[in-house]
Amino acid sequence: MTNVLEGKSAIVTGSGRGIGRATAELLVAQGARVLVNDVDAGAAEGAAAEIGDAAAVLAGDLTADGMPEALVQAAIDSFGRLDIVVNNAGYTWDGMGHRMSDEQFRAMLEIHTVVPFKVLRAAAPHLRDAGKRDREEGRETFRKVVNVTSISGTQGNVGQANYSAAKAGLVGLTKSFAREWGPFKVNVNAVAFGFIDTRLTASSEDGTTIERAGHEIRLGIPAQMREAAGSVIPLGRPGTPEEAAGAIFFLCSPWSNFVQGQVLTVNGGQTTGMTV
Repeated sequence: MTNVLEGKSAIVTGSGRGIGRATAELLVAQGARVLVNDVDAGAAEGAAAEIGDAAAVLAGDLTADGMPEALVQAAIDSFGRLDIVVNNAGYTWDGMGHRMSDEQFRAMLEIHTVVPFKVLRAAAPHLRDAGKRDREEGRETFRKVVNVTSISGTQGNVGQANYSAAKAGLVGLTKSFAREWGPFKVNVNAVAFGFIDTRLTASSEDGTTIERAGHEIRLGIPAQMREAAGSVIPLGRPGTPEEAAGAIFFLCSPWSNFVQGQVLTVNGGQTTGMTV
């Protein structure tokens, strides 16, 4: 079955590449229109151009003042409505907890917990309030929120006290919004990903870096962690961005209408954090 999201519009944050881009592409393939967002303007604009006419774009850093509100407004300006929000944007800034600075710890809380909160607060008139009007008028219309968390947030992980705390906070945020918005038929759920093959889990020896607040942050994980994937993941390999997008799509689809406040673990059966 295709086009199950016909007539719907969505925001997918962090959708210039990786899981976010694969998600944006899948939602469009299923009939939705999608606002592509990424801190990297070139990646965002390139992704939107390749996705086609069903995509709009707003590049920018969602931790900047006013950006979450601008994001929601851009979706309304582009599509006239908002049905789905996928909070996917983020990055890692790893380090051992006893040597971690306040700035390094807070940076993960800001992008992985505070930003999704601000996006949902800004989206409330178009999700919660719209659902309230539907209920008052006797209609049952489901709208969707999917927050992207991690098994680091549910199991912890060496070198990721900041990321794990932030992603655990996102789980709590998800469950609270699920209780608050459930009466208005807004499904609020999360996906906890394990080892998905993106630039965040590429070999750190590749030298890929990003710049944040004047810091050059190395991305990736040690090569020995990647090599251990076959022994710690029962399915024998990392997941692909497309496989990750499939889980998000399920929670955006009508088949998840009775799924509320849940964390769907998508990790190939891995039951430990990505440790060595």
